[in-house]
Order: sequence, then structure tokens, then C-alpha cells
Amino acid sequence: MNDKLQKPSFWQVIVSVCAALFGVQNDNNRLRDFSQGSFTYFAIVGVILVTLFVIILLTIVNIVLN
Repeated sequence: MNDKLQKPSFWQVIVSVCAALFGVQNDNNRLRDFSQGSFTYFAIVGVILVTLFVIILLTIVNIVLN
């Protein structure tokens, strides 16, 4: 099947959210995400990744300050 007709896989959603967080999203992937992806999946993965990022930063700060 053509990649443009398929919904993004779980790993493609994670990669797309990470790329979007860093601001380096590929135009083809962006078009695929907006045309075939579900906002709910991207929002959930985005919230999880941002939460993990904050937890990691807080852990690093606590380790450094101790």
C-alpha cells in the first residue's frame, strides 16, 4: 500500500511528536500526519513525552543539587 494512504504506526507517531518538539519535522511526514493521523494519538503521545522530559529534567536537577 502507498504510505500516504496508511495511518501512521505507533513508532511513526512517536518519531513525529519528537521531531515536532525539536522543530525538525519532515514536510512529507507532516503532511502524512495531518492527512491520516489522529489528533488524539498525537496529543496523548505529546503529553506523555513532555511529562517524561520534565521528570527527567527534575531528576537531573535533584541529582546535581544533592
